[in-house]
Amino acid sequence: MPYEEIATPAELHADCQAVSRRLQEAAVRATRPAPSIHFDELPRETPKREIEISEAAQRLANALHLHLD
Repeated sequence: MPYEEIATPAELHADCQAVSRRLQEAAVRATRPAPSIHFDELPRETPKREIEISEAAQRLANALHLHLD
């Protein structure tokens, strides 16, 4: 046999259901329209993401003389 241990029918059924859900989600995503590439349809103001620097990262950067403030 190609498998060391055959799963129970309940486990096989659960696997099939999980695959079916993922295929349905993929089909929905695949049929969505592509985002526009036209300049006039892009958002004008996009907020920048906040960058948080942990204490550990700051200590490491200071040890390397990068001095993140």
